Amino acid sequence: MIRILIIEDEIIIARFIEKQVKQSFDCTVNLAITVSDARNKMEQFRPHLVLCDVNLKENISGIDLVISLKQHYDFEVIYITSYHHSSYVDKAASTNPANYLVKPIDETQLQVGLQLVMHKLKKAQAAAASTGASSLKQLLSPYELSIVRMIGQKKTTQEIAQAMHASPYTIKNKRHAICRKLDLPDKNNALLEWALHHRTDLERLS
Repeated sequence: MIRILIIEDEIIIARFIEKQVKQSFDCTVNLAITVSDARNKMEQFRPHLVLCDVNLKENISGIDLVISLKQHYDFEVIYITSYHHSSYVDKAASTNPANYLVKPIDETQLQVGLQLVMHKLKKAQAAAASTGASSLKQLLSPYELSIVRMIGQKKTTQEIAQAMHASPYTIKNKRHAICRKLDLPDKNNALLEWALHHRTDLERLS
């Protein structure tokens, strides 16, 4: 199921968006009212899609928050804002957003604004579910495939990091990104279990 995180510091608007999204799409939704809450929810919830208000009432804008989060997580983003100025649009564009919604938001705008990206995410999940060798090659990058192959060989994060000439922190973040792409449950050893189950397909791609 698609996981959506709404980052919006106005609780009434956040609840409205949450209600409309749940009514229109088959998904799990979580809310973050503060920047600190958003960072924690990204780590715990691992959303596929983030709906982020540009004008957060803190010392960081929604766009800068997304730029920071994208250094560690892989997700789609849709910005929500009352700003129309081109400078905000240009800066938002640098993060490759799926869409850009302008307040006040109504039910139709939300549904239309999310439709394309939800279709894209569901298509990616369907590809992950097929799990054949060819679909894995389309879904995961060569770097990610190498990591998953070594996980299937029961190598530790430290051992994978040494083999890939990367830091354990980088490998840990890559593991989280792979879990999201494969839509794996948020539990310990989920990726290890998956890699062991599909070890033949993974070795076929080596």
